[in-house]
Amino acid sequence: MCGFLLRRTRDPHLAEDLAQETFVKATRALLGWRGENAAAWLLTIARNVLIDHVRRSRRELALPDADELGVPALHVDAVDVRDALDRLPERHRRLLTLVYLEGFSLVEVAVMTGTKHATIKTAVWRARSAFAETYGGVR
Repeated sequence: MCGFLLRRTRDPHLAEDLAQETFVKATRALLGWRGENAAAWLLTIARNVLIDHVRRSRRELALPDADELGVPALHVDAVDVRDALDRLPERHRRLLTLVYLEGFSLVEVAVMTGTKHATIKTAVWRARSAFAETYGGVR
C-alpha cells in the first residue's frame, strides 16, 4: 500500500501519512468488512484517502482574511451545531458524523454499512437538509 501511495504522490513523507490515515480508516471500518480480499479492500480505502487529500489540497487556496476584504467573518458556534445534531434522528446524526466529522467518503460509509453508494448519497443529502432546517431553528 505504501508503494501504491508513493508512486502516486512521489513524496515518501506524504505517502506514509496517507498510509497511516488509511489504516486508521480501515480500523474504524473493520466492522463493515465482509471478509473480501483484504488487499483490495485496503487499496480501495487508500485510493479514497488519496482522492480526499487531493481534493483538500485543491481547496486550500491562500485567501485574504475576511477583515482584509471588508466582509464580516463567518461565525459558527460549535454548541449550536452540536445542539442541531442532537435534535436529528439517529441515522441522520450518524451519517453526518461519519462523513463530515470523521472524514469518511460516501463509498467508505456504504462499505461500512453494507448499503449501496446511491442510497448513502441520498441519505446524506436528506440528513444535510434536515440539519440545515434544524440548525436554522437553533440559531
